[in-house]
Amino acid sequence: YVAVGMVDGVQIVHYDSVSERAVPKQAWMDQVTRDRPDYWEWQTGIYQGQQQVFKVNVETVKK
Repeated sequence: YVAVGMVDGVQIVHYDSVSERAVPKQAWMDQVTRDRPDYWEWQTGIYQGQQQVFKVNVETVKK
């Protein structure tokens, strides 16, 4: 499972089921941790939840 965040055609975040981590892909995205130190852990949790929903949806479609 891979999810990416894009803004104006530029990738800003990457998540995959191998690393199980949301990773910023632009230097300016690192600045968000100054205001919210737990931001990337929070985003990782969101992506992990979306991954589980996606798995269920795929299984539903396969039936």
